[in-house]
Amino acid sequence: MSKVKIGTVQMSCTADKQQNLNKAIEKIKEAAAKGAQIVCLQELFASLYFCDVEDYNNFDLAEPIPGPSTDALSGVAKELGVVIIASLFEKRAQGLYHNTTAVIDADGAYLGKYRKMHIPDDPAFYEKFYFTPGDLGYKVFPTKFGKVGVLICWDQWYPEASRITALMGADILFYPTAIGWDTTQDDETNQDQYNAWQTIQRSHSVANGLPVVSVNRVGFEQDGAMKFWGGSFVTNAQGKLLYLASHDQEEVAVTEVDLAQTDYMRKHWPFLRDRRIDSYLPITKRFIDED
Repeated sequence: MSKVKIGTVQMSCTADKQQNLNKAIEKIKEAAAKGAQIVCLQELFASLYFCDVEDYNNFDLAEPIPGPSTDALSGVAKELGVVIIASLFEKRAQGLYHNTTAVIDADGAYLGKYRKMHIPDDPAFYEKFYFTPGDLGYKVFPTKFGKVGVLICWDQWYPEASRITALMGADILFYPTAIGWDTTQDDETNQDQYNAWQTIQRSHSVANGLPVVSVNRVGFEQDGAMKFWGGSFVTNAQGKLLYLASHDQEEVAVTEVDLAQTDYMRKHWPFLRDRRIDSYLPITKRFIDED
């Protein structure tokens, strides 16, 4: 199969977890009705983005994976014949939690999970309070419609993560994400931040010769202090934008990507062939100095 139809669900959320899950399921059905074969939801789609505060009560939002949400989504995937990429707050054990994405195949089978490797700790993004860094390594999932590589939000800024996932045989890189603007910022700062976010991900597409799918949330949260900037997008294997969402509207879109283009791009721009892997050992150092 060369061409695959990718469904992206960009939505706003409420404080009601079940309501958000139900809404996501309806939007998955909408994407499937438009022809989607793989549907990706945004990061932590079942809740508001709770990491703006350090509140122990928020741990109650977590659940096991597989668990109730993956069970519900497995039924939907089987009914519709679509692959679902679902970002959830995982309770692994008492006092041990992860920011995790589950992948469900088109027959409803749970294929496994990826635990977010890079965990931020910035104002309004206090994720280190909640999430243990991933310990499963980078992951590629063989689905009915291709090999899916999954990374999560803060992973977006790291070319090492995208490169390793690509080298593991991913056909497409997916990034469920939750990122927005402080509403006290000026428009120029907002645009600079969004451009940096989009540019770094498109560069992963170019460097690896792979389509990239980035799915963000929209809407005002944190009592109006944060505007999640939407702007979800899909690129082809050369980093060309095939789809770009708005900054303020919920959107369910279906975009066709041609997986055969990867072979073409890697032949004509042979970045993988020309890698000097013998010279890359220093990349494992925190910083290259004398200490």
